[in-house]
Amino acid sequence: MNLLTTLLLTVNETLTASNAIIAVSLLLFNLTRNLNNRVAKSAAVVLACVTFAYVSDSFIALGPDNAAHEIASRLQWVGIAFVPAAIYHLSDALLATTGLPSRGRRRRAIRVLYLIGAGFLLSVAFSDSLVQFVDVQDSVSIQAGGAFLVYLVYFALASGFAFHNVQRARKRCLTQSTARRMAYLQIAFLTPAVGIFPYSIILPAGAEFTVYGLLVINTANIIIILMLFFLSYPLYFFGSDIPDRLVKKQLLDFLLRGPATGLIALAMMNFTAQATRILSLPGEALAPPAIVGAVLLWQWFVSLALPYFEKFFIYRDEDDGQITKLQMLSDRVLTHDDLSQLIVATTESICDHLRIDRAFVISFERAQPEFISRVGDLDFAESDLLDDSALLRQLALGPDEAGAANHLKWREYTLVPLLSRRASGNGARALVVGALGLPTNEALLDSLAAAPSSSLQPFVRRVETSLDDMRLQAEIYNLLEGLLPQFQMTRSRAAPVEYRQSGALAAPANNLPERAELFEQVRAALRHYWGGSGISQSNLIQLRIVQERMQSTEDTPVHALRKLLADEIDALKPGGERKMMSPEWTLYNILQLRFLESRRVREVSRRLSMSEADLYRKQRIAILAVTDQILKREQQARAQ
Repeated sequence: MNLLTTLLLTVNETLTASNAIIAVSLLLFNLTRNLNNRVAKSAAVVLACVTFAYVSDSFIALGPDNAAHEIASRLQWVGIAFVPAAIYHLSDALLATTGLPSRGRRRRAIRVLYLIGAGFLLSVAFSDSLVQFVDVQDSVSIQAGGAFLVYLVYFALASGFAFHNVQRARKRCLTQSTARRMAYLQIAFLTPAVGIFPYSIILPAGAEFTVYGLLVINTANIIIILMLFFLSYPLYFFGSDIPDRLVKKQLLDFLLRGPATGLIALAMMNFTAQATRILSLPGEALAPPAIVGAVLLWQWFVSLALPYFEKFFIYRDEDDGQITKLQMLSDRVLTHDDLSQLIVATTESICDHLRIDRAFVISFERAQPEFISRVGDLDFAESDLLDDSALLRQLALGPDEAGAANHLKWREYTLVPLLSRRASGNGARALVVGALGLPTNEALLDSLAAAPSSSLQPFVRRVETSLDDMRLQAEIYNLLEGLLPQFQMTRSRAAPVEYRQSGALAAPANNLPERAELFEQVRAALRHYWGGSGISQSNLIQLRIVQERMQSTEDTPVHALRKLLADEIDALKPGGERKMMSPEWTLYNILQLRFLESRRVREVSRRLSMSEADLYRKQRIAILAVTDQILKREQQARAQ
């Protein structure tokens, strides 16, 4: 019987620590999410109560002396005293989310419940009227005091009304998915309160250390672990702006890499403590490599198995082809810097192949040609070549009708045109996407004469492919940058169609856009100021101030929006003569140069004498200023 008791005590320590790990992990995950949402904030309070109770319980399981045991038991009541009020608070937030906000009674009840919880906490901290501590078997047993019946009434009433509120919220769900999530939530809703309830109080003194008592406590701990996971699933959908699929993906990834890793490390620690007698090694020596090995193997397993878990739990009802294409797009698309680094590496390979010490690549991807790669010390300034417009125009003509390459001489360099293979596949003349500059020597002339079978051609093709991909991916990025801010439907906006909204909460049809959403739309419109989906398909056109401008001036929607943006930028201009270095002119100069004049970041940062990182930071501030002006004008227009 002693062996069984020892085993159950070890299991109890493991499960108690597991509950603490899970509660802390879920609390940390909750804190990284939208705490501006009432459900998220109240759920964080509930998880904080559970965390406090189980962390204290884990400390007690380590076997401190009786004095420390009693102090930890009293501190444990920080969570026990407040959890009934916290779950009622959470139920009120859920009911308000479905369109039934408190008219004052539930709000007052929440305050009263928290005050009652504070009273219970003070009672446990400074007296034995609520609970009493008895020394039993070199440990401390908690017994009910005279006022414990009052706590039972408080616990039962708060939990009962909280459960009733969730039932009311579930009845207000209009869609099948929201009703299902609310039903899941209702099943596990009382888990935090029931899980940290001091069951040992209702047992005889010392009974919690018997086989029967430990079986009851361990069974309850196992149920609590499962129900905490079950509770976390529906809670994280509330207040989220991202689709359900991403909520599930984030939660699954976090649970596998966070709590699961902690539980495995804890299990290995307990295993090594028992296995030392088998391997004849001290536990202190065996534990570190065992824990590290188990964690590494688990992370390796998660990396391999996570795609299959996601497909089974998340993408099971999705179109496999669509998901595969989205994942392939994410894997294949490289950034501008990635492709630039690849071009630099290829240029260096060309130098090694031709035994030359310098070379360069020019890209025609943007409105103005720019140097993408420079190898070695060039004996000229970049502007010398970029300002030679006649040479660049002749280079941009590409090969002639017969396909002969148009190699040009510039000083002691030979400029090899780099062609787009995509544009030349339909019979049209090849589009020049850049130029490769190499010092003229006999080896180079022989390679160019032997084209297309020369050994230089594979390197040239690689640079051409990189530039071609750079152009294509820039088009994809510009398209996404213009369209993404125009998507209006998010999870947070789905409430009117998911829940039965009350008349008091019915949102007006002409509600103002949120500041963050408006900022993204203004930024996209400015980036596409002279053309692109960011301005042509912008939701800003629906603003009343733009519609009024269209009616009064008979402008097109795009022209009216462009004038509005120009006017708001002009409103930021200080009085007096324009100064490039003056702090008062910084925001206006950035907007004017970057968007109205379409100048590149490098050029603007040089003219304003600031780093590119500082320019991006101040550019965001400038766009926010324009956003606030537009939002203020729209509010005034709708108030009239």
